[in-house]
Amino acid sequence: MRLKSLLLNGFKSFAQKTVLEFENPIVSIVGPNGSGKSNVVEAIRFVLGEQSMKSMRGKGGADLVFKGSKDLPKGSRARPYFAVTAPICRSPLGFLVATWWL
Repeated sequence: MRLKSLLLNGFKSFAQKTVLEFENPIVSIVGPNGSGKSNVVEAIRFVLGEQSMKSMRGKGGADLVFKGSKDLPKGSRARPYFAVTAPICRSPLGFLVATWWL
């Protein structure tokens, strides 16, 4: 099973709908300070069921919602989803792959 894509909408620093596609397996997330690297990891942990707000760098669920900026209004909800794929059986054409959105 592997992570195929991540959809973030209103989650922390991702105010607008953002889709990250992962064509190859992920080894690391690299970027400059303030680019949202930790928020990507926290979105994956949230979808997998993380319960501790402290480990998500917040005090409550409201800390996961986009807080607004001078150009964009604050969000009303956070919606992270991700798609995973897994080979389910072999066919004459190769492996059949199933995709689930969580």
